[in-house]
Amino acid sequence: MRKNNIPVSGQLIELMATRFRMLGEPHRLRILQVLETREHAVNEIVEMLQANQSNVSRHLNALFNAGIVSRRRDGNTIFYAIADPVILKICHLVCHSATEEAKVKLTGIIGKSVVQENA
Repeated sequence: MRKNNIPVSGQLIELMATRFRMLGEPHRLRILQVLETREHAVNEIVEMLQANQSNVSRHLNALFNAGIVSRRRDGNTIFYAIADPVILKICHLVCHSATEEAKVKLTGIIGKSVVQENA
């Protein structure tokens, strides 16, 4: 976790752990997926996820407090957006890694390369 041999402080480790905890909840990942392309109002997020409004609001608040999303008010409507695009990069890296791992496991189960089948 060191870059250029700069030590990582205990406070930074705690901040990192908080961010990773935020990404450990599937509902929050779905919210981030919705916000990936542009900002959305809370009611839009609720509708797109077919979820409970209070549950979505609770997760959005947690993501906001962790600095992962930003929010702005326009009249009575609150809009949320990705505040830290690095979070999306992390999600994409993990998704790619999980896909590759699944391919390896599937290859072991069916006995032939999944990559060759899809090529």
